[in-house]
Amino acid sequence: MTSSTLRIVTRESPLAMWQANFVRDSLCSLHPHLQVEILGITTEADRLLDASLESLGGKGAFVKELEQALLNGQADIAVHSMKDVSIELPEKLALPVVLKREDPRDVFVSNKFRNFSELPHDARIGTSSLRRRCQLKAKQAQFQILDIRGNVGTRLRKLDEGEYDALVLAAAGMKRLGLQDRINEYFSPESLLPAVSQGALGIETRADNEELMPLIEPLVDDVTQLCVKAERALNRRLGGDCHVPIAAHAQIEDTQLSMHALVGRLDGSELIQSSLSGPAIDAEVLGDKLGQILLDMGAGQILQELQQ
Repeated sequence: MTSSTLRIVTRESPLAMWQANFVRDSLCSLHPHLQVEILGITTEADRLLDASLESLGGKGAFVKELEQALLNGQADIAVHSMKDVSIELPEKLALPVVLKREDPRDVFVSNKFRNFSELPHDARIGTSSLRRRCQLKAKQAQFQILDIRGNVGTRLRKLDEGEYDALVLAAAGMKRLGLQDRINEYFSPESLLPAVSQGALGIETRADNEELMPLIEPLVDDVTQLCVKAERALNRRLGGDCHVPIAAHAQIEDTQLSMHALVGRLDGSELIQSSLSGPAIDAEVLGDKLGQILLDMGAGQILQELQQ
């Protein structure tokens, strides 16, 4: 970083570019003297759309090349969807900023059916998320859950071409891209529990970049940051990452944090879930404790079987 120029690295997908531009505009509003440049990168996960996310290392595959750009000095910050960020960060990197969360829910999108309840038992539903897969199969074991890769626009095009009867997508991405009119129905968190940190954006940078911290720290949303800390602490306790069927949603009312989480078998035959509440200031302790509760209920066996 020079005295007046900050460089943001991001994926080149439309949603990732929206996120980077949002952070750029926010920083420029806070610091009118600051010049902010955006460096777009097409990651391996973006290029190899025929490969499964699991074979590429999970959703963290979208992040690792951006992190390398930080480490080698090409960029000063990276903007991530927090649900894509691995629990353990590379050495020398830090995640000091989590911005205010967008809608964390999932949404139902279809050209054939007005809402989820209209789907036939053998409906073809597109999603690449194991977390969605296990919860959807728990609702109807005969659903055909089909993998789908690509950005939001690519997925909608495949739906329009008839490859799927419906899609389940994140509300946050649809809203950020101005695609609310394609949404048929919103799933409540109680009906379809979101991914860890879904809807939240984070800013990653080098831990020793002290000059940068005062510029980006005003973007922190304290409530979202605490919720994300709780959800990521749960994921850490479970030993999970971005490509396992773990779901969690934390929210804060007054000074109390409440959180619900689950681990499920991919065929939907078993969902292990529990809830916990406590002082929001203890967010990470609560997340860790809820993760241990799930392990004590048998979640560890499910996760271990998936790794075999």
